[in-house]
Amino acid sequence: MRVQVCVCACVSVRVLVRIRVCVCACVSVCVRVWCVCVCVSHGSLNIKYIRICWCLVCVPDRPKLTDSYTEDTWMKLRDAVSAIQNSTSIKYNLEELYQAVENLCSYKVSPLLYKQLRQVCEDHVQAQILHHTESLDNLSFLKKMNRCWQDHCRQTIMIRSIFLFLDRTYVLQNSLLPSIWDTGLELFRTHIISDGAVQSRTVEGILEQIERERNGETVERSLLRSLLGMLSDLQDSFEQRFLMETNRLYAAEGQRFMQDRDVPEYLHHVAQRLEEENDRVISYLDQSTQKPLIATVEKQLLEEHMSAILQKGLRILLDENRVCELTLLYELFSKVKGGLTALLQAWREYIKSFGAEIVSSPERDKEMVQELLDFKDKMDHVMQRCFQRNDSFINAMKEAFESFINKRPNKPAELIAKYVDSKLRAGNKEATEEELERILDKIMIIFRFIHGKDVFEAFYKKDLAKRLLVGKSASVDAEKSMLSKLKHECGAAFTSKLEGMFKDMELSKDIMIQFKQVCYMQNQSDPSNIELTVNILTMGYWPSYTPMDVHLPTEMVKLQEHIKLFYLGKHSGRKLQWQPTLGHAVLKTEFKEGKKELQVSLFQTLVLLMFNETEEFSMEEIRTATGIEDDELKRTLQSLACGKARVLNKTPRGKDVEDGDSFQFNSDFRHKLFRIKINQIQMKETVEEQVSTTERVFQDRQYHIDAAVVRIMKMRKTLSHNLLVSELYNQLKFPVKPADLKKRIESLIDRDYMERDKENPNQYHYVA
Repeated sequence: MRVQVCVCACVSVRVLVRIRVCVCACVSVCVRVWCVCVCVSHGSLNIKYIRICWCLVCVPDRPKLTDSYTEDTWMKLRDAVSAIQNSTSIKYNLEELYQAVENLCSYKVSPLLYKQLRQVCEDHVQAQILHHTESLDNLSFLKKMNRCWQDHCRQTIMIRSIFLFLDRTYVLQNSLLPSIWDTGLELFRTHIISDGAVQSRTVEGILEQIERERNGETVERSLLRSLLGMLSDLQDSFEQRFLMETNRLYAAEGQRFMQDRDVPEYLHHVAQRLEEENDRVISYLDQSTQKPLIATVEKQLLEEHMSAILQKGLRILLDENRVCELTLLYELFSKVKGGLTALLQAWREYIKSFGAEIVSSPERDKEMVQELLDFKDKMDHVMQRCFQRNDSFINAMKEAFESFINKRPNKPAELIAKYVDSKLRAGNKEATEEELERILDKIMIIFRFIHGKDVFEAFYKKDLAKRLLVGKSASVDAEKSMLSKLKHECGAAFTSKLEGMFKDMELSKDIMIQFKQVCYMQNQSDPSNIELTVNILTMGYWPSYTPMDVHLPTEMVKLQEHIKLFYLGKHSGRKLQWQPTLGHAVLKTEFKEGKKELQVSLFQTLVLLMFNETEEFSMEEIRTATGIEDDELKRTLQSLACGKARVLNKTPRGKDVEDGDSFQFNSDFRHKLFRIKINQIQMKETVEEQVSTTERVFQDRQYHIDAAVVRIMKMRKTLSHNLLVSELYNQLKFPVKPADLKKRIESLIDRDYMERDKENPNQYHYVA
């Protein structure tokens, strides 16, 4: 008899001793047992009550297995396994087979059962070794191999379902033993995959199928997925061979395509190849293969050909503004090591090269600024759309623009000032106020790159003076907006004189209002009915003009005297110097066609007024009567007799004015407009003006250099030549050559502002 004992204990607090009988019944046999409750006292008041219940159950002994039962059961299980392996029907119920395995395991026959099962499976796998497959082509061999593998997996799963109790008890308790599934994989690996011929042909067949797909053929992806899953489960020899073949294929393809195709087509091909390889990973390759596979493709198609791609195609892509291909180029180069660095350098060199072509060609000066603006817009567009506003590329673009735009000193600054003048001048109908504001903002971006900003200031001031004095400014708001932008960019010192010019114009208006009021009160109205406007300018703010003593009509001289007396009466101690260069007038003229008004310069006015006396004058007579200098007189007569509005006739005819020419009033002059502008000549810059403005800038630079040298030496007292030059470069805001600095230092030594050290000629001392 086998006895099972159950013990049940509970604890509670009691004060009395009790004895209780507990009766337990179990299945068929029940034995009554007394349960004794003992009260034990520990201490004076603490008493614990302990109840113990003993249950004794009588269970009959388990019968022993006979040898015939074990052998018969195994034969039944072996037949079932063989039926599964041979794909025939199983004679017995699966539940019955499962119970048989459980019974054997319950009687500790598990080791023998596991060993026998492994042997049966191994015998079957050995019998499945692929023989006589030499005649099969690679695809047929792969299909046969796949069927073998699929059958093996299916059979192993069914066998495991029958022997599941064995797998979950005995095998699980013995960590050194592989599970039934792992045993099946191990047997397939050992006896089939490890066979050299089978393994080699399987891998080669798979590689052949992948290469065919890469060449555009259609393959059975499900077959490849199954076989690669098999290789992945059993061993990893495939990946190394696969990557080697991939490397070989794309190395040859990269060389061939770089020679045969242009860069845009090549970039699209690379992108397509990368997409195809990613699709293969998703479809049938192992996920762990993705990273080395893509790295191999990128290395052979991109990294090995970065220099060739950039040299052969970047300029074409940028010249043709191929936004799609440039975006693709950036995305592809960002994938490889050093790709963006190489692209950045090539991008910088392209900007320098292209920009230098614009700046360095004198024949392109007329269109230089517009081409620079267009080029900057184009590069900005590429930056935003293609290069994802990468900060490194933005900085490289700024450096490149600053580099090439200053390769030709001074000229870009001069042309930018003239471009601004053309946009702010009256009659510019190209842009609305909003468009003009955008144009000015773009110009300021180009302006920032210029080193010689003093050149811009000189030419801008000269042109601004003409616009204000001749009345050719398109908009005061636009003028002040540009002034505000310059002030924000360069500081108040840069624009102080320009602001002073606007103040002078406003004060002049107030003075003329006061003058007219005084004339009205004193009844000093002009008998000649001339409406005079005078602008009184501060010489320090405005460009310097060469004084010219011309012969004005008596009426104008009288008005000048009235203005002079009025102004000096209000501002004693000041001196007025009349400047006729930018004076202008409106003349009422009678032609055979009728009356016209001519808007002319003061010099043109003096010439035309002479023809009130007679019909014809020689050039010598006009020179004597007006007092205008020869060059200015020729320009004036040429505008009146050789321009579009020919109010004078010249004899002999021709485009140039010579000393012996004579001029007649053209009474037959016809024009569709009532007021005709002939004074555009005042707005045109002469060669002399351009040269004098440039010379004035260089002269001002010399003054700045002298002042900087004296300021540094006064502070440092003693300084070496190299340190002095270094300090000057830090302080001066315009480009200067070392030879020019040396000349200014020598000039200051000659003028006793400083002296050389007697022992060391490279050392200077300040002379107080």
